[in-house]
Amino acid sequence: MAGIHITDIESAINWWRARDPSPDGIVLGPETRALATVYALMVYYRETECDEDTMPAAARDAWLAWYATTPDAPCIAICSTSQGDELCKGCGRTFDEVQNWPVMTPAEKRVTWHRISMEASAWRFNRYAERARELKSEE
Repeated sequence: MAGIHITDIESAINWWRARDPSPDGIVLGPETRALATVYALMVYYRETECDEDTMPAAARDAWLAWYATTPDAPCIAICSTSQGDELCKGCGRTFDEVQNWPVMTPAEKRVTWHRISMEASAWRFNRYAERARELKSEE
């Protein structure tokens, strides 16, 4: 059972606010309201994660809609785990995370994304990633 990090809840709220803005600046759309309720409880109880399995259905559905707009795998097609490394130099995932990615839940994937983003040591976060984006934009 994986926890959904509070920064993901914030991102989902902001995505829904942009997608379904308040008509009067006061009333929130149903998806934003569902996520905001979870967020408020997390802040109140000083929690950084909420459990994906016990999250209210409306909030989980809203979170999953946002999740569907995010990149799935952090892979940059340079997999050093295939060469025997326990931690991929390209994406930062462990060998087990790479192997189990297809069967991981969305929250488990986001836990991994959060960890590798905080570590920022994989090649996807360095100059190599910038060069790859530059080459792609030139095409």
